[in-house]
Amino acid sequence: MRLRSGVFASSCLLVQALGVALFLRGFFPVPVRSLPRREARADPPAEPAPPGAGMVSNWTKIPPPLFKKVVIVLIDALRDDFVFGSKGKQFMPYTTQVVEKGTSYSFIAEAKPPTVTMPRIKALMTGSIPGFIDVVVNLNSPALLDDNLIWQAKTAGKRIIFYGDDTWVKLFPKHFVEYDGTTSFFVSDFTEVDDNVTRHLDRVLKREDWDLLILHYLGLDHIGHMTGPNSPLVGPKLREMDNIVKKIHISLLSKEEASLPNLLVVCGDHGMSETGSHGGSSEGEVRTPLLFISSAFEKRSGPLAQPEHVQQTDLASTLAIGLGLPISRNSVGNLILPVVGGKTMREQLRFVHLNGFQLSRLLQQNTLAYEKDPGYEHFKIAEKSHGNWIKLYLEGNNSEILLNLGKKVLKQYLEALKTLSSSLSKQVAQYDMYSMMVGTVIIMEVLLLLLLSVPKALSKRAEFEVPLSPPLFSLLFYLMCLLLCAVHVIVCTSAESLCYFCSMSWLTAVGVMMLISALMCGILSAIAKMFENSRPPPKNPTVSSSSWSEIDVLILAGTIGHVLSLGASSFIEEEHQTWYFLINTLCLVLCQELCRNYFLLKECDPQHSTNVKQNFDSIGETSEYKNIDIPAASNSKLGKATSSSEFVKGSDKWISVATPWIILICCRLLRSLNQTGVQWAHRPDFGHWLTSSEHKSELSFLAAVSLLMIFFLVQRRCSLVSKIAMALGLLGVYSYRATIGNVIFPWQHGGRDISKGITEARFVYVFVLGIVFTGTKDLLKSQVISTDSSMKSTGLWEVYSGLVLLAALLFRPHNLPVLLFCLLIQTMMTKYIWRPLKFDAAQIAIMHYWFGQAFFYFQGNSNGIATVDVSAGFVGLDSYVEIPAIFLTAFATYAGPLLWAIHLLCYLSSEVSSDEKNIAVGLAGILQQWVMAVSATP
Repeated sequence: MRLRSGVFASSCLLVQALGVALFLRGFFPVPVRSLPRREARADPPAEPAPPGAGMVSNWTKIPPPLFKKVVIVLIDALRDDFVFGSKGKQFMPYTTQVVEKGTSYSFIAEAKPPTVTMPRIKALMTGSIPGFIDVVVNLNSPALLDDNLIWQAKTAGKRIIFYGDDTWVKLFPKHFVEYDGTTSFFVSDFTEVDDNVTRHLDRVLKREDWDLLILHYLGLDHIGHMTGPNSPLVGPKLREMDNIVKKIHISLLSKEEASLPNLLVVCGDHGMSETGSHGGSSEGEVRTPLLFISSAFEKRSGPLAQPEHVQQTDLASTLAIGLGLPISRNSVGNLILPVVGGKTMREQLRFVHLNGFQLSRLLQQNTLAYEKDPGYEHFKIAEKSHGNWIKLYLEGNNSEILLNLGKKVLKQYLEALKTLSSSLSKQVAQYDMYSMMVGTVIIMEVLLLLLLSVPKALSKRAEFEVPLSPPLFSLLFYLMCLLLCAVHVIVCTSAESLCYFCSMSWLTAVGVMMLISALMCGILSAIAKMFENSRPPPKNPTVSSSSWSEIDVLILAGTIGHVLSLGASSFIEEEHQTWYFLINTLCLVLCQELCRNYFLLKECDPQHSTNVKQNFDSIGETSEYKNIDIPAASNSKLGKATSSSEFVKGSDKWISVATPWIILICCRLLRSLNQTGVQWAHRPDFGHWLTSSEHKSELSFLAAVSLLMIFFLVQRRCSLVSKIAMALGLLGVYSYRATIGNVIFPWQHGGRDISKGITEARFVYVFVLGIVFTGTKDLLKSQVISTDSSMKSTGLWEVYSGLVLLAALLFRPHNLPVLLFCLLIQTMMTKYIWRPLKFDAAQIAIMHYWFGQAFFYFQGNSNGIATVDVSAGFVGLDSYVEIPAIFLTAFATYAGPLLWAIHLLCYLSSEVSSDEKNIAVGLAGILQQWVMAVSATP
């Protein structure tokens, strides 16, 4: 089948999309779901029926509420050590006193990744475990349609008031009788975002027209994003939160009635990492405090033990019981028993039975073989024992035997709840391996077919034979179809859980199997055809062969190895190690190549020595005046081609040989600046040392030197106006960092008021836009008015310089050496490696890609969202503006790869400009010699 390259590429793209869709469908698990919310209001289950004829339990209703009013104080990014650690004792004395000696229960609630606000609110209110797809909609949260605590409370007639993060208002529209939402994305606001919540507090606490009050404070999270958990701003914010807890607790105690007590819940949606971010699964991000404070609890007398660990999803079930509401149908949480421990044994058994019934019903609706689940079996055993206990209770037996039997039944229920919750939670993280494997096979087959077709696709005709027609009528094709269909039947009939690919119609599944078989037969046919058309290499040693160099082998092996490494989750978590290894190996191979060309060139055969000279002689070979001595400028590459063994002279040779080793040293220093990944991200690094308050002077000196060196490396190809703008812009960068308190001026000795630095940041933005505008103008001029490629090269460099200035503004001060070493390595590679060794465009492009990926991780980034520096999106903004915030955050995150990609364009453009200049100089020299020869003719 003969196809043009465009048609073939489009077909491959469509098949590739099918494979990716199948893989993603298996990779993202289907969440555990029950009935729709409109069907969630059903009659609650009665108590287990006691054995014997004529005996019926008289408790068939939802238990009455245990608390009159409930106040939830959610402090965003509140880590467990902020309450239970040294900072809690220092900055939250009232909360610490209540925890240690008051009427309260303290727990450490463990959140499941992703640890970002919107999925955590869902987990707290629904009891379900959100997936990573919720990270995408975290920026614009849609209304929550699942059964949840807020909807149940509203349906039951509870009056709910909310103040704080407007994510709640988006998730629960028309649920609150009164609310005031504040944006959660303006992370440079530490005070106003909390003052807008607290200003309502005095008025609301005096009122009696509410049942549930929710307060969501954001200031601590914003401080973490901007300055980290060890910032001096954390202490005052914790003290502010402690005063709020004290005010609410005292108010609730003063208005309690004898019938029902009030409840105060203090919790966090997630924690924060050592860098102040969140979203991952480190201990600091997933562990949050959970406090229940009420006069209904017994006062502590002994010393405080280590808080018990619970799941964050347990709060929804516990609050539902406390408010007298049905437990959310999709909840996988367990009732926190100490909260209801003061009730009678019959009430406690009733509570855990309701929880177990809800979990077993959810298991039935999501698992085919639910009867074989250990949790379901344990629940049925506990339910039977519960019936026996009710029989004794209804008979009026109040002996010690009844109490001991009740404790035994309670223990059985708790074990069943734990097992049921574990089984349901595992389903959220259970991958559809069969769908993933089918999608992976399709993707790999298409990639291999593309690789085999690349040589013909790049030919002049761009038309080639796709070996698909013969295999479609071959015996191998039908045998593979039968084999794959047999495997499909075996997998789909033996799988315990339903696979998505198995749920497709048999006609669709057979079509996919035929596609896989056809692609495999086409690949085998293409490989066989390649061997048939291959010819033995020429015996004449003087004929140039297409042998690969060490650089080519490394680039191919490294790229393929990196792609294969992405098949393992551990390699994805620690992908930075792969790139560090590849660029280190690349530097060593470059050093070997340089030594060979500088010191071993004369000993090599003429075939090898021609590689350096052929580029210099290409112009002369196309001219009829080969014997004319062409003059060239001092910077012309033609003047360097006088000898195949002396293409670089003097000290440049030794600098060139030392360049790979200098790059290795730079990369090693950058590795110690930011720990990243998962396994070792918690270890201290040089960046943590610099950002501590004790080393602000050292950080200031390093930032100033880095900015100065950045100017000298960037300004070399800028116009005079751009040089002045760059100098003033970098000065503005340092002023901005000094204004917000990251660094200090040399003359600054005492304390200084810290501000947002909006004026200083906007001052820098003006110069960024000016430099980028100048470069854009030159680019447009080179395309429209002038055909001079040097103007295009200058324009690209101006744009590149403007983006470097923007990166310097957005980078944190301790990351400025990353930007400095990026420019230094680019400069040295250009001058001492790429130009002398005459690498082709493909090799240089792949090297740029490798270094760009490495610098992505040198910045401290990882494949986890916890390392995204959200604070960069609000530099110079005094309010939340969505588009600029997203652009600045994305640019700061991917500045490394982006700067290397733009440098690649600058380099290739400058090479084209240099080649055109060399041709022009050569032709001018030829014309000059010809005129002199003509004039000398008599």
